[in-house]
Amino acid sequence: MRTVTAMGETIMDILFRHVEGQPTAQPVAAVPGGSCFNSVISIGRTGLPCRFIGYTGQDRVGRDTQAFLKENGVSIDNFEVRQGERSAISLAYLDANGDASYQFYKEVPRAHANWSMPEFRADDVVLFGSYYAICEGMRPQVSATLAAANEAGAILYYDLNFRRSHAHELPALLASIHDNFHLSTIVRGSADDFEVMYQSRDARHVYREHISRHCPLFICTAGGGTITVCTPAGSHDFEAPHVENVVSTVGAGDNFNAGFICGLMRLGIGRRQLATLDHQGWQRLIRYATAFASQACLSTDNFVSREFARDIMEHEP
Repeated sequence: MRTVTAMGETIMDILFRHVEGQPTAQPVAAVPGGSCFNSVISIGRTGLPCRFIGYTGQDRVGRDTQAFLKENGVSIDNFEVRQGERSAISLAYLDANGDASYQFYKEVPRAHANWSMPEFRADDVVLFGSYYAICEGMRPQVSATLAAANEAGAILYYDLNFRRSHAHELPALLASIHDNFHLSTIVRGSADDFEVMYQSRDARHVYREHISRHCPLFICTAGGGTITVCTPAGSHDFEAPHVENVVSTVGAGDNFNAGFICGLMRLGIGRRQLATLDHQGWQRLIRYATAFASQACLSTDNFVSREFARDIMEHEP
């Protein structure tokens, strides 16, 4: 069977919200997180074969994170628990719309000398992104993994997730970003990412000027706004569904990725078929993506519910 591999950081998200009668925001939940981590937990809940490449510290947070992966059906054969390293923590402050601002407490990501490379097969899916995929400390592991997956004929899905806090590092990181573009089958980013990187929120402009010469397939999301897919044959616009009773948007983008990948697997779309998808084909994939993203907004978890994950594999959205 095809396998999904996610590669990225792990972090414990502590969520805060203003509570009436309290002078400061109060903690309302603590959940394991990390962009690709969130995605693979949702994928694991669907029952699809998946694994996670990453690491955490050998402390209470790290042990809980490892156990959480296993209980959600994610293989930890390539996941490290490092002695002497502290697990990462983030404080996420939710506003009235469920949108978060972050404060991070973590060490700079770095590859370990003894990391292990999984085997890849044609049409497997590899999800990677965020600062983890471009920082100097992780480049040896990330580059080697992407090269091996690309050589095997896997689909490489790159989610930029480029935060404003790293904007001052952009000149030094661009070479790694472009390398990732070049190896990718699909590049996904948000209008917020491209406003920071290229001072533009226009998906077609970003594709034409910055993406197309590296990667032929591009998805740009804009929160609850228009989703734009750009390909060499043309572009497609899709409207994101309105979500009532939003609790938190922390995992929305990560679960968009999870849903898209589940759609690829569920519909039997491989690397060759992706290159020739028509409007209807992209629309089916985007429906999976937005269904996952919408469901993740309904709780303080960073992932879809187990009930939703079971149902979505039986009934196409």
